[in-house]
Amino acid sequence: MKVNPSGNNQPERLLRLNEIVYLVGLGKSSIYEMMSRTPPAFPRPLKLSRRAVCWPASAIDAWIQERIKAGGQ
Repeated sequence: MKVNPSGNNQPERLLRLNEIVYLVGLGKSSIYEMMSRTPPAFPRPLKLSRRAVCWPASAIDAWIQERIKAGGQ
C-alpha cells in the first residue's frame, strides 16, 4: 500500500472534482481552463476509468501551498 507523502502512514486520498471545487474555491470551468494552459496552472487528474478522474490529495495540497506562498497571484 502506498502511503501519503506527508509521512502520516495513511494511504493517499484520491479526490473527485466536487471535493476539489470545495477545497480550492474555484468553479469546475475555471479548474479545467487552468489545466488547459501551457504549462498547466492546476494539477492534471488521474484517470480512474473511462469516464472518471480524480486528483491525489497531495497534489492539491501542494497547489494550495504554492498559491499561499505566491500571495494569491
